[in-house]
Amino acid sequence: MRKIINNKLFEWDDEKAKINKMKHGISFETAAMVFRDENRIEEYDDSHSSSEDRWKTIGRVKDILFVVYTERIGTRLISARKATLYERSLYYDSQEMD
Repeated sequence: MRKIINNKLFEWDDEKAKINKMKHGISFETAAMVFRDENRIEEYDDSHSSSEDRWKTIGRVKDILFVVYTERIGTRLISARKATLYERSLYYDSQEMD
């Protein structure tokens, strides 16, 4: 599926989105909102980038979310879940440094 959210093109596999929602309770529509967070943390995902460049981001929508994506025609969402306690602490610690 391709969808424009906040003037940005996102895409994802519908079956993967359904599984992600069932497993983690986070829709890809919600996950896309993390890119509105100007304070999000972005990091290249070395361990999962053998066949394509993948990125990890931690940002706030309502909760702090952890989102994995790659750039293709648009931003292709791969997975999304609530951030772990450690990931949340990384996010909050980065805010204190600003």
